Amino acid sequence: MNSYVNMGVGAFLGTVFVLMSVSIASEGIFHSEVPEKEGFAIIAEEGSSEAAGGAAEEVEVDIKPLLAGADAAAGATVFKKCASCHTSEKGGPNKVGPNLWGVVDRPIASHEGFSYSAGMKTFAEANKTWTYDHLSFFIEAPKKHVPGTAMGFAGVKKPDERANLIAWLREQADTPVALPDASAAATPAAEGGAEKPATETAPAQ
Repeated sequence: MNSYVNMGVGAFLGTVFVLMSVSIASEGIFHSEVPEKEGFAIIAEEGSSEAAGGAAEEVEVDIKPLLAGADAAAGATVFKKCASCHTSEKGGPNKVGPNLWGVVDRPIASHEGFSYSAGMKTFAEANKTWTYDHLSFFIEAPKKHVPGTAMGFAGVKKPDERANLIAWLREQADTPVALPDASAAATPAAEGGAEKPATETAPAQ
């Protein structure tokens, strides 16, 4: 074999040997054992997203105990949110929503001359009058409690503001309806098995 070939093969084998030696040495120097226990183990609990979603759901408030201490004068201010769609004086005209004089305990979807939505008429079939509970639930979230209503009002979310508003609406009547027993337990106001919905109080159709 040619001496040049021998030298080339020897150089190649020498290079391979050096590279293997360096690799083995590096593995020994920098090798780290896998820890028996991870330092920061992140465990996602099953159903955590569901729990978070549930916590985000609003807790519905029984309005009856709040009415005993409600401020009707403050409710007149809250009614300004409703005044663009409703009148409240006796004999007042219907606007986008019906006139609200005597609305507390009034038969639902009954005000003369107003064209109620199909959703409100369906709601009235199972729930006869605008009780305090119905008014509260409806004012809080109209479309949630009366599906299909045409009332495009975002709702009065704060319970104390709703109580003040309902206390004021109660006074807009020839004979205000008696306030509920403040100590009464929270009970669904709906008749015929329906649970909570409310009224045409801020904007209701």
